[in-house]
Order: sequence, then C-alpha cells, then structure tokens
Amino acid sequence: MIKASAKADLERLDVKATTVKTINRLYKDSLRARRTSYSPYSKFAVGAALNLQKSRGLKSYLGCNIENSSYGATVCAERVAIWKALSENPGAKVDVLVVVTDTKPAASPCGICRQVLLEFANPRTLLCQASLNGVERIFSVAELLPGPFDGSQLPAP
Repeated sequence: MIKASAKADLERLDVKATTVKTINRLYKDSLRARRTSYSPYSKFAVGAALNLQKSRGLKSYLGCNIENSSYGATVCAERVAIWKALSENPGAKVDVLVVVTDTKPAASPCGICRQVLLEFANPRTLLCQASLNGVERIFSVAELLPGPFDGSQLPAP
C-alpha cells in the first residue's frame, strides 16, 4: 500500500519496519473512515486514521470530514481523529497519521489541521498523504510545518 513515491520518504525519515506495518494498517483504516464522510456540499470525502505514541501502534483512532451548510462549521477528518484520540487519552501525542483523499496527487492537510497536529504531536510524528491507490508521500511534522507558531511564543500565565 506504500507506493514507490513514498519509499524514498521512508528511507529519508529512517522509518522502521514495524512503523511501515502500522502505516499500512492505518491506511486501510483511513479508507474505512472515508466511507463515513458527510460531504454533501463539496463531495470531497476524506478519511483519517492515527495511532498514539503510548499505544505502540495497537489502536487506531478514525475520523472523517463532517461538513455543514455553513462551511465554517465543517470539521476535517484529521481533527476528528485527533479529538477522538485525545478525548480518550489526555496528554497523549500522535505518532502516525494517515489521511486519504481521492485526489491525484493525494491532498495535504489544511493549515488548521497542521496547526492542531503541531500541538498534539512531536516534530518526528509522521503524516502520510494517501490516495485511494496507496500512500504517496510521508512527512514529519517538522517538515510539514517549518517555523511553527507554538506555545513557546506565548507569554507565561
């Protein structure tokens, strides 16, 4: 399920074989999550699946995009999966996130999702961009959002 275009990413990021198995499992889970998308307005169905660092890849948290006729009330698949995972595991960090779309090439997360991922991941967390045909690209959070705005720039309470 990991396409040739992502093989160089695996090498560059020094991804272990056990993590590759996790990515493949999360890819299947994200396809399943995509089928539950509520996207009657955009017709842009997105599925996401993640695992947390402390779960060691054993449990997946799934999310799909859920639209609203007032587009500002729409929630992306990535954030749905993150909220579900964190609501059950306060303080946990995302380890691997796979996002699947039907676009060519696979779509990248929006800016809001990147910012949320930054908050609840670490710089080495993997984000895998996938199409219906497999995982096309893999990035670390540090690569995905260089020069991030995070809590360290805010004044102390």
